[in-house]
Amino acid sequence: MELKNKYILLRHGQTIHQTQKKNIVYGWPDDNPPCGLTKKGREQIKEAAKKLKNEKIDLIFSSDALRTKETAEIVAKELGLATINYDARLRDINWGIYQGKTKFEAWAYYKNPQSKFKKAPPQGESWNDCLKRVTDFLKELEQKYSGKTILIVSHGDPLWLLEGWFQGKTQKQLLLQKFTGNTIKTGEIRKLNL
Repeated sequence: MELKNKYILLRHGQTIHQTQKKNIVYGWPDDNPPCGLTKKGREQIKEAAKKLKNEKIDLIFSSDALRTKETAEIVAKELGLATINYDARLRDINWGIYQGKTKFEAWAYYKNPQSKFKKAPPQGESWNDCLKRVTDFLKELEQKYSGKTILIVSHGDPLWLLEGWFQGKTQKQLLLQKFTGNTIKTGEIRKLNL
């Protein structure tokens, strides 16, 4: 697929869900109280921002959850960009009734991981639902801008799905990538089409 803009993906920095709450599903659209970056998370993003200095970023779009807002703010400050565009379509996947519960409880809802592409948990969304909103977002940017370098600050699942969609990966390839730990890590930068 030929895109009119250059896109750089950045996952938010470390939060307590990568440390003390490793096996707990995030709340949606955020924990209550909202989940911010840890000290290490802030350091990860300061490092990422230094790497982004050479990319000549024109626009920053970010999820409106606290952890992504903090990430985008650190980067914007480092790059001297005054505006961050927040978009709810960049939020993490909604696990519905499993918010705040263990990942074991959430995954027990599915017969197999592949069924999560089509089957949403009660009051939540499927991977295909999440993919649709992030690809709709990207298509909208493609209609609105041309020749820009755009930073997208989001979460693990939306970025994994967006990158996989752009690369034309099948569901099986996406699952293999996810369960071998080859998805975007906290504080990691990936270029979508550069």
